Amino acid sequence: MRYRSWARALGRTAPTTILVLGVLASVAAPGAEGQDRPVEVVPGVDLDRYAGVWHEIARLPNRFQDDCRCCVTATYTRREDGHLTVVNACRTVDGKPRAVEGEAKLASEDGPSSKLKVRFAPRFLSFLGFVWGDYWVLDLDQEYSYALVGSPDRKYLWVLAREPRMDEETYTRLLEKAGGMGFDVTRVQRTEQED
Repeated sequence: MRYRSWARALGRTAPTTILVLGVLASVAAPGAEGQDRPVEVVPGVDLDRYAGVWHEIARLPNRFQDDCRCCVTATYTRREDGHLTVVNACRTVDGKPRAVEGEAKLASEDGPSSKLKVRFAPRFLSFLGFVWGDYWVLDLDQEYSYALVGSPDRKYLWVLAREPRMDEETYTRLLEKAGGMGFDVTRVQRTEQED
């Protein structure tokens, strides 16, 4: 008896349920909309100007930063060989400071300076291609005060700024740009900053 009344109720609501689920799916996955568009980078990056401290404003969740609770920074220092030393730092869930050092280099000597490769694996593994991850600069203002960085597979995305805070208009515009390139901006998480 219960089964029949449940089936009857489902039969009456199924068209409505399917419609609602369809609308929710289209709203909840705006990142999928731009999947057919290429991930575009800025024409070039002056790596000397890019060097310095960047504060993480927001990011797509990733396993490398799972234990970072707040105060995430990335510090880039130009090296004599043309590469960059990268130090990523944060305060962990248990309140302890954490830092990891890596290296960034041009993805291709004849390619744009906005496409970089980054490695945090030990230096002796540098010859292995899979230890290098894509780091593409997707947006960068003229003053180098904010940047949008991501990967061509759309798994990684960061909103960075020279200051720990960013105005909402700029933040919204950067997320809209990322969403237009197929990044799932519904999953982007704001990074907590200490006052």
